[in-house]
Amino acid sequence: MRFSNAFLDEIRDRVPISDVIGRRVTWDRKKTNVSRGDYWACCPFHGEKSPSFHCEDRKGRYHCFGCGVSGDHFRFLTDLDGLSFPEAVQQIADLAGVAMPQPDPQAEQREKERMGLVEVMEMATRFFEDQLQTPAGAKARAYLRDRGLTGRTIETFRLGYAPESRNALKEHLARKGVPKEAMEACGLVVHGPDIPVSYDRFRDRIMFPIHSVREKVIAFGGRAMSPDAPAKYLNSNETELFHKGSVLYNHSRARKAAQGAGRAGSAAQDDRATGTIIAVEGYMDVIALYQAGIENAVAPLGTALTENQLDLLWRMTPEPVLCFDGDGAGIRAANRAADLALPLIKPERTVRFALLPDGKDPDDLVRHEGRAPFDKVMANARPLADMIWNREVQGASFDTPESRAALEARLRQVTAVIADEDVRRHYQQAMRERLNTFFRPAQRQGGGGNFGGNRQQRSGGRGGQQGNAGATGISDRLARSALVRGAQELPALRESVLALTVVNHPGLLFSDYDDIASIEYDNRDLQRLWSALLGIAGSVGARLERDRLIEDLEAAGFEALLKGLEQQIRNSRLWTATAEAAPEDAREGYLQALALHKRTRALLWQRRELERELAVSTEEGDDERVPQILRALQEVQLETVRMENQEAIIEGFGVLSGRVKGPAGK
Repeated sequence: MRFSNAFLDEIRDRVPISDVIGRRVTWDRKKTNVSRGDYWACCPFHGEKSPSFHCEDRKGRYHCFGCGVSGDHFRFLTDLDGLSFPEAVQQIADLAGVAMPQPDPQAEQREKERMGLVEVMEMATRFFEDQLQTPAGAKARAYLRDRGLTGRTIETFRLGYAPESRNALKEHLARKGVPKEAMEACGLVVHGPDIPVSYDRFRDRIMFPIHSVREKVIAFGGRAMSPDAPAKYLNSNETELFHKGSVLYNHSRARKAAQGAGRAGSAAQDDRATGTIIAVEGYMDVIALYQAGIENAVAPLGTALTENQLDLLWRMTPEPVLCFDGDGAGIRAANRAADLALPLIKPERTVRFALLPDGKDPDDLVRHEGRAPFDKVMANARPLADMIWNREVQGASFDTPESRAALEARLRQVTAVIADEDVRRHYQQAMRERLNTFFRPAQRQGGGGNFGGNRQQRSGGRGGQQGNAGATGISDRLARSALVRGAQELPALRESVLALTVVNHPGLLFSDYDDIASIEYDNRDLQRLWSALLGIAGSVGARLERDRLIEDLEAAGFEALLKGLEQQIRNSRLWTATAEAAPEDAREGYLQALALHKRTRALLWQRRELERELAVSTEEGDDERVPQILRALQEVQLETVRMENQEAIIEGFGVLSGRVKGPAGK
């Protein structure tokens, strides 16, 4: 009997291919990565001693790099066990717990009719392609040239033109013997009881064929040439072939590109612009990225991303990147996508978000500036947890216990929708940790404005030159400032160095964005400043300059904080954080402060965990575990003392190097 493609896809999706093959082979434990669904074994089709037979659950395919055999679930059983195709289908259906379909003459007739509709869609595609090359298609060709598309790209995506006529396509298909019922079933003509004579759905539009996973044309998107058209983009209506919310534009080509990048090795996998699937907003974005060398982009079909489309993305990659414009509409669309994804995430199944500079879409970006800026946007794609957190805290004030309690309640409510219990628990824990950091009291600096002089006395003057505290770098005060708790107006000195260095040298944002964007400040004012700074950087892009950044931050209400940071840094004579520092000096000083920042936070986290374990073990009377924890706590305290006594020296900087002006040289 003939099986529908839907039935075969369903049972394949329900049964990992490793379950089928694992009954006949022994997986190699060194090369196999079970968590990724990536398996290796000695090939069952030819004799070998080292494993070259590979299968991937995500792709549902196997391949032997020794003898070249490859296939899917059914091919494995027919080739290895000699089963007929129906027998192989029966076995997989049994494993999937799905009943075999009963012979259905009507279903077989529908499948035959469906294939007939695919042939009609192919005829329509060729007609539109031909029309693009006629004199009537000159305006459409000029438009595509103006958008920077080459002839090869137009041919690859089979772009075409629907002439400005009510019946050009209808008459063409009729001459080919296509009945009107088939045209109507394909959605190529507008018809109905109140329409006496059907007419072409697409008129005077550039045509974008939409393909199924099996690379058959199942629908069209049409871009109007006339500015007066009621709809700029028009899609095919829902048909037997086409269900808009369950299809992604460029699905098949993107999947192959991502799989090819995966086979190319870990270097390609680390490149988010080639090793995953990128969901952008429109047809032209996909095509422009393809022409720029990024072939793994898809797009929903004129609507917000649907649950079915998200599932299609996850079938291709465990962590697709959703790319949105950086303007207000793009942020709102990203937040809607975050709400859609959150209940559905699982281990090894999540999403990341890439936000473009304000006012730019992928088409604009790669057409005017080349591929590199888009690759940078992709490299900075943020996790789903960051999107949720930023949305809840952005632009709000939490200066009262009531507002802080409301934020905590919202975060509990948002994360409660996650269906997977383990992922939900980790999200709730992550949000609690962020809240603890966000609401932690400001730290006591201790020592105040005499820091520079005190440090100089301890260091013996370092050559006796004035201002040499700046030259010798960031002292142990930076380390100690993270470990001493208390209330103060200004942030801990270490945090001030990090923040002000980036404000005065915004080029760091684009050379070290990942580290900078992930900095977590204990000081609430700096948290808000940082959120605003990253937002400004995202909207302005690589053109960001210091004066523009400070102007925008002051307009956002941070003028007093910036002046306080500047005075704090100058009092402490840490000149690498000032605007006068040479870029390379500023970068080195920033890296020193960042290393101290990370280490002190790690020590604090380690101490809290050990104290929590100590409390639990003491309560449970675990006499064996308690001494171990006490020893570990002592080691952490010793490490803290070592940090308090160490000096982080930035060799050759400041006045001695001649690259920074000291106070006297201002």
